[in-house]
Amino acid sequence: MVRTAGGFVQAKVIQRRENPDPVFYIGKGKVEEVAHLCQELETEVVVFDDDLTPSQQRNLEEKIGVKVVDRTQLILDIFALRAKSGMGKIQVELAQMTYLLPRLKGKGILLSRLGGGIGTRGPGETKLEVDRRRIKERIIKLQEKIKKIEKQRKVIKKKRANWWTAALIGYTNVGKSTLLNRLAEAKVKVDNKLFATLDPTTRKVILPNGQLVLLTDTVGFINKLPHHLVAAFHATLQEVKEADILINVLDASHPKMIEQNQATYSVLKELGAQDKPVINVLNKTDLIHNGARINRVKRALDSPVMISALTGFGLEDLLNRIADIIEKSMIETTFYFPYERNDLISLVYQNGKVKDRRYLGDKVIIQAKVTLPVAEKLLNYRDGGKVN
Repeated sequence: MVRTAGGFVQAKVIQRRENPDPVFYIGKGKVEEVAHLCQELETEVVVFDDDLTPSQQRNLEEKIGVKVVDRTQLILDIFALRAKSGMGKIQVELAQMTYLLPRLKGKGILLSRLGGGIGTRGPGETKLEVDRRRIKERIIKLQEKIKKIEKQRKVIKKKRANWWTAALIGYTNVGKSTLLNRLAEAKVKVDNKLFATLDPTTRKVILPNGQLVLLTDTVGFINKLPHHLVAAFHATLQEVKEADILINVLDASHPKMIEQNQATYSVLKELGAQDKPVINVLNKTDLIHNGARINRVKRALDSPVMISALTGFGLEDLLNRIADIIEKSMIETTFYFPYERNDLISLVYQNGKVKDRRYLGDKVIIQAKVTLPVAEKLLNYRDGGKVN
């Protein structure tokens, strides 16, 4: 992640201990070792691959003599670098302000060390040089902005209520955006870096059976995703929670694929979305030339679909799997529409499979298999219901 944030890794230091040191997180002797290493290498930043308490961060900076950045701050820094849309920037700033608040000390902090580089992107120095009260006010304003945007999104979601929705989920940099581009002929930016996608993108995809599904590319998950980051990106992650089907994309060529998958399910559990229908997709199979390796990763998952978003291999199988899930959840019923309700007749054709159509007096009788939302919406027109 350091390289993704624009940094260069000069050295790595590892310490194994049962419990973190309450003062420095690492042992005092290891702190001195890191301090000497920083002097020797002329290091500007020390990054910890875990979260630090505000006091631990302050103590480490005083002892080592350089800026100290923890895992959350590094992730936020990358997010700030990636955020392009208004919503993305607001969510990143909210997460950064929430992170910053407990690190204020009097009227200063750690602000004296803020210059350029890792851990300083986002709100900027002028916004950070405020007291605790003004940061709290800023957090409230950002939360209000997010609520307004969420209301706007709800209007859009109402218009999409009749369509099946599927969300591409998975660890960061597994190929979700490339897959969306392939399936929907979209033009989502693809980058071989962590968190290249922060803002959800939704596109229409036509399945082999003619069914239409709305496919959404979502922000990539990561191991030990900070809780308050999940909270700040609630609006974006709602796309995952509200989807009918989750398409769990994994990098079959990655040596830590199983660990990454566990991280994905950890986030799903936190979102309360772990019980949704999931299709496991093993992507980047074009990079695996070892048959034993392919069999091993397949055994690790429940009926995975093997694909390559880059070459197009296996995409037809994936679309058929999505169609199967939709087909199994559809219900068969009969509708009785007035002649003038062409809008409702079109709704049935767009969201279902019409088996029979006939005319009786002033009504159009349609026998079809439709999705549950459509069946509920047209309840008054089903099975001889009223047609006013």
